[in-house]
Amino acid sequence: MCRNIKTLFNFDPPATQDEIRAASLQYVRKLSGFNAPSKANEAAFNAAIEEVFQAGHRLLHALETQAPPRDRQTEAAKAKARSAQRFGVRAPA
Repeated sequence: MCRNIKTLFNFDPPATQDEIRAASLQYVRKLSGFNAPSKANEAAFNAAIEEVFQAGHRLLHALETQAPPRDRQTEAAKAKARSAQRFGVRAPA
């Protein structure tokens, strides 16, 4: 899985359409191996992004949980701490 694709479910506030579309773009880039497609592949690339976006949007709105929503800032701080531990860099204070 591409590390740049972030978990979008069960956050307060909920994921925006821009966040879902950005994750869709990253996913299609990963699958295709293209950062930006050639003109010949542009239509297929953009169609794939839209299809993944629609599927992701439906998924996020259909999922249910009893867990309380997570806080984006808290999750970002945890991710920074994990990264610092993994790469041996001190976490910012």
